[in-house]
Amino acid sequence: MFGAMDGLVTNIALIAGVGGGGISPRTIVLTGTAGLVAGAISMGLGEFTSVRAQNEQIAAEVAKERRELTRFPQEEAAELARIWQARGLPEDLAMQVASTLGRDIDEAVRVHAQEELGVDPDDAPSPWVAAGSSFVCFSIGALVPLLPYLLGATTLWPALAAGGAGLFVAGALIARYTRRPWWASGLRQLLLGAAAAGATYLVGRLIGV
Repeated sequence: MFGAMDGLVTNIALIAGVGGGGISPRTIVLTGTAGLVAGAISMGLGEFTSVRAQNEQIAAEVAKERRELTRFPQEEAAELARIWQARGLPEDLAMQVASTLGRDIDEAVRVHAQEELGVDPDDAPSPWVAAGSSFVCFSIGALVPLLPYLLGATTLWPALAAGGAGLFVAGALIARYTRRPWWASGLRQLLLGAAAAGATYLVGRLIGV
């Protein structure tokens, strides 16, 4: 949803800006299409790099944890026991469980990563899936304000109306997860998109072709 909204806002603002400058519908289609492709590629590459770097950071931290468990098993067990004690587990029981866990190095690494780092080393997200989903969702969002021109529109307002409807729907759908009123979430996203489009439209009018 956020990728789609990014595509919506980006291309609505782009089309509003060049449309405000007075260029022809054909040029707007070219501009909007270029914005869609460039934005989708940028989103995909950015998401791939971000998730890949995050996974590499987690892998480095897990490898460090494994080395420490191998070299200092008692100290690491005591550290884990202190975490559990802070949550209310009796000291003797916490130390017993932590020491027993240390006999299986792989399981110990997994638990230490979860308790100390807050990550599950076996549940790392795929950078390829993240990149692909961002590419597709951005493209879908960016296509919405472009559709009226592709269907024969010759003025800016149908594109803005389509983009505004897309923003409202996207915001309303997100309300399913945030528990906010759907109309409030949709209206908020519509107003934010309208502010972006208004700013670029004004720039286009001021500069012109």
